[in-house]
Parts: sequence; structure tokens; C-alpha cells
Amino acid sequence: METRKVQVTGGSTYTVSLPKEWATDNEVSAGSIVEFHSEEDLLLLSPKDETDRTEGRLDITGLESDHELTRAVMTMYVSGFDIITLEANRITAAQRRVIREATQGLVGLEVIEETSEDVVLQDLLDSSELSVNNAITRMRLVSLTMLSDAVDALIEDDDDLAEDVIQRDDDVDRLWYMVSRVFRTVLRDPTAARDIGFPRETVFDYQSAARQLERIADHAAKIAQIALEIEGSNEDEGETLSGLRDAAVSVPELAMDALFEDDSDEATRMANEARAMIRDIDAHAREVDNEIRQLDDPQRAQRLGLVVDSLTRTADYGSNIAESALQKAAPRPS
Repeated sequence: METRKVQVTGGSTYTVSLPKEWATDNEVSAGSIVEFHSEEDLLLLSPKDETDRTEGRLDITGLESDHELTRAVMTMYVSGFDIITLEANRITAAQRRVIREATQGLVGLEVIEETSEDVVLQDLLDSSELSVNNAITRMRLVSLTMLSDAVDALIEDDDDLAEDVIQRDDDVDRLWYMVSRVFRTVLRDPTAARDIGFPRETVFDYQSAARQLERIADHAAKIAQIALEIEGSNEDEGETLSGLRDAAVSVPELAMDALFEDDSDEATRMANEARAMIRDIDAHAREVDNEIRQLDDPQRAQRLGLVVDSLTRTADYGSNIAESALQKAAPRPS
């Protein structure tokens, strides 16, 4: 860390010199324009971006598998590039198909240009138009409803409902990538936080919570897949699993309420209450697991044991959200 002494010029203007190494690395010289961003007791300095949109290029030569190419598109999107150029000596028809499918799974991203050697993607949404609050609220609704429906599909042997749960996982993933993109944009560009309307710390807390909701959705899809593989449950088994599900879901529900609560004292109370629920849920899960182990069919017992594990993890993810709520409600250092 370097320090500088503040000088007064002209009787009323405060001035301070810039570190030469930083100025050189960021191409700041005499005549350059810099931007100041005020955040309470902090003053952030950044070179003025002369371009309105950030561009990124990626050579996809050799990325033949669908997974590798999909991850490449998602990584460039989450990294915050507004214009993404994917290039190769020759882009195959299979690669174009994967790129289009990956693009459709990301909020605001569209294919705007294609040639034999490159595909250009552009984010058509302005950061000020993106609502992180709305996105995470939607993630909460979809992921927790998915979990509830997945257990119902398992108990009732409803394959149609199970398939629907699995498909909804894509909706949660799409919102998760959007929240991650906004988060990285805010880290890189202090003005983005102002446009979005949240302090950077709050965006971090929301991104952390969104990650937990995305994991809950993954476990809901996992339970739905198990529902497709085994027959429905009897009455006792159904009551046991639904009871554990209701207890598990109550943790992220309460934790999310705490995260959105403006009153810091009330948010702290709710978050601590959510965390305190974990011990009883773990004990409940052990009881359910012991009951399942007594089943005559060992393969069914093993599959239902995975369901119990997913429900337990859901409660744990809720506890992680409660931690984010506590951090959001904590006093800021002065």
C-alpha cells in the first residue's frame, strides 16, 4: 500500500498525486480523464472508459465437446463482456448449434453476426435495466417450489411433475448466470453499482445467496430424477419424507426473509433463528434415514437415502443464506 499527502492549491482545491506504476499500468498520462466514485467514506478512482461496451474475443479452435463450448460461452458472459466474439479458422455447424443453444440459456445474450470464422454475441440488456432483487426473488420462488414438487412427484409417482421439475432447473441456472454477471460487473466497474441501485456489499450478499438457491434447484432436479426411477411411496413413507421436506424448506425461506429485511435487528433475529433450526433438522434427518435403512428393498433404500441427503443439504444451504443475511445486517466499519 502506498500513501500520499494531500496538498491544497489555489487556497481551496485539494490535490493528491497518483502512483506512477498504477498510472502506467492503466495507461493514465497527462491529459487523461479519470473518474471518482464516492462510497460513504471511500473514494474510488478509475480511468474513464472511452468505450460504451466491453468486448472480448475467444479462440474456440479445439473445443469440440458440447460441454467445453457451452462453458466457454457462459464464462465469457459471466465475466461481463458486452460483445463476445468466438473465433476459429472454421466454425463447424455443430459448434454453431451449441453456441446458439448456450446463448438461449443466458439472459439478454443474442447472436448478432455469423461468418465462417467467427460468431459474435451481444448482451442487449443495460445494467440499469437488470434487477438483482427481482432475479433472486424469482430464484427463491422457483427453486423452493421445485423442491416441494420433486418430493410430491416422488411420493405420488407422478412422472410428468418430475419431468417438469427437471426442466425448471434451466430457469434457475439462467437467473444464476445473470446474477453472477452483474456481480462481476460491479466488481470491475464501480458505476455499475450505482446504476443497479445497490451497494457493492449488498450485491455480493445477493450473489452468495443466489449460489445457494441454485444448489437447492440442483438437488430438486436430483430428487425428481430419482422419482422417475422408483415407484411411489406408501402413506407412512410419504408422510415421513414430506415432513422432512417441509422442515428443510423452512430454513431457506426464513433466511431469505432475513436477507430482504431492511430492519437490521429483525434481520439478525430471523437469520439466527434459521441457523438454529439446523440441529433439529439434522436429528430429524437421521431418524428418517434410519427408518429407510430398514426397508426390505436395499436399492430403494439407497435411492431414498439420497433424497434425505438432498433435503438435509437444502437446510444447510438455507443456513448459508442466513450467514449472508447476517453479514448484510451487520454494522459497517466506520
